[in-house]
Amino acid sequence: MRGDNHSCFWDTPKDFILLGISDRPWLELPVFAVLLVSYILAMLGNISIILVSQLDPQLHSPMYIFLSHLSFLDLCYTTTTVPQMLFNMGSSQKTISYGGCTVQYAIFHWLGCTECVVLAAMALDRYVAICEPLRYAIIMHRPLCQQLVAMAWLSGFGNSLVQVILTVQLPFCGRQVLNNFFCEVPAMIKLSCADTTANDATLAVLVAFFVLVPLALILLSYGFIARAVMRIQSSRGRHKAFGTCSSHLLVVSLFYLPAIYMYLQPPSSYSQEQGKFISLFYSIITPTLNPFIYTLRNKDVKGALRRLLARTGRLCGR
Repeated sequence: MRGDNHSCFWDTPKDFILLGISDRPWLELPVFAVLLVSYILAMLGNISIILVSQLDPQLHSPMYIFLSHLSFLDLCYTTTTVPQMLFNMGSSQKTISYGGCTVQYAIFHWLGCTECVVLAAMALDRYVAICEPLRYAIIMHRPLCQQLVAMAWLSGFGNSLVQVILTVQLPFCGRQVLNNFFCEVPAMIKLSCADTTANDATLAVLVAFFVLVPLALILLSYGFIARAVMRIQSSRGRHKAFGTCSSHLLVVSLFYLPAIYMYLQPPSSYSQEQGKFISLFYSIITPTLNPFIYTLRNKDVKGALRRLLARTGRLCGR
């Protein structure tokens, strides 16, 4: 009997069933259509920003180095989850292999934590540009930007590695049904049949560090920015200064608000039903909106896109 219990306790399922909205079959077709359109728009928008940031000489400033990395993160973010969601919604089988599930939540958390740090670096860039304009080129030099980006990617990887090491040790006792659209650490912890106190505590500490510390730096930067902008005598100057920051603030809000709700609530109050729709929002809606927010509200990016399209048109016309 003891051997049977031990076998059941540590039995690892070969596949997980991603429930998604299979309990609401009438929703599958409209959600599939929304996901497909959003994914195409996210791919086109983020690839466009990466291309213009790399090809246009006027967009080689630190702000656009960070923006191109943000777009690359969003590109990877959606590609990690959306193709699997589309496949499951178009199929009678809603499964993902254990290995595929592990890779998915590992990459998802790596990218998410990296994006937190990149958004904080972008806030630092805006702070220096507005509060220290004469020293901007000296402070925000290219090597520093590259170091900040490298730190973001490495710290995100470190967080993901810790989460993966702890999560792969969890037993599931034959449980296979994940009430989510894709594999995510909170859903895996919820599914486990063991005591997950250590996992819950580690997740809370790491997420608090990667969410709250960058968010505090962002809010502190914008506090100094607001104070500096209020000292500008010209209303046109104030409008221009706020305009350069509004896109970033909107992107920060779209990213951080769902993340805070999802990861910084007590495990006992975590609702998988609500959580899976919030996950859907920040895994596809936010990455889709980001390039349009930066494009529509940024004259430099719009100008660079027009120049790229004109150059492409001339090449095609030859």
